[in-house]
Amino acid sequence: MGVDAQKVVLDISTSLDGFVAGPNPTLGEPLGRGGERLHEWVFELASFRERHGKSGGVRNADDEVVAESLAATGAVVMGRNMFSGGAGAWQDDPNADGWWGDTPPFQAPVFVVTHHAREQLAMEGGTTFTFVTDGVESAVGQARAAAGDKDVLVAGGASLAQQVLGAGLLDELQIHLTPVVLGDGTRLLDHVSPEVRLEVSRVIGSPSVTHLRLRVLT
Repeated sequence: MGVDAQKVVLDISTSLDGFVAGPNPTLGEPLGRGGERLHEWVFELASFRERHGKSGGVRNADDEVVAESLAATGAVVMGRNMFSGGAGAWQDDPNADGWWGDTPPFQAPVFVVTHHAREQLAMEGGTTFTFVTDGVESAVGQARAAAGDKDVLVAGGASLAQQVLGAGLLDELQIHLTPVVLGDGTRLLDHVSPEVRLEVSRVIGSPSVTHLRLRVLT
């Protein structure tokens, strides 16, 4: 794949002991106990705040990494759990329209992998949610077509990340390694074959987080 070719990229924050969420997730605490700590590094960054309709914020090396990822992304793939935290029929999901209110921060087509069909959900700010019921390969394929010459961002959660990596659909991982120990919860790389080969292509560090870019070798 050429340098400027479209890529499928997993972008996710993890704890030092390999968890992307803490134990016992709930609607009130969707990342589980302590899981919010994995993302504290991003909350005050200017690029993150701008996408969430806020002004100001810090501009530093961490912000440059986030801004780069936002600019490169043309479409997003996520799992049902990341979208709403629910399961089963949509009419029984108390969070059926997702976590982000009327103006989600994605500003791009988002493809949600789910077992339960529903009509496309168009939101303010340019985000549309398409619900894909025929697997991760279909979701990634639709996202690649929608992204044009930009990248497809695999946003999570862990189960979806494992499926995409296991299916050979992932080109790159961007892991934001935080100096947090959760001790329990959801691990990023459970159920991934030890045959998967990765190569570190970039490391950027700050006191709050280390950004690791890894290329998936074929």
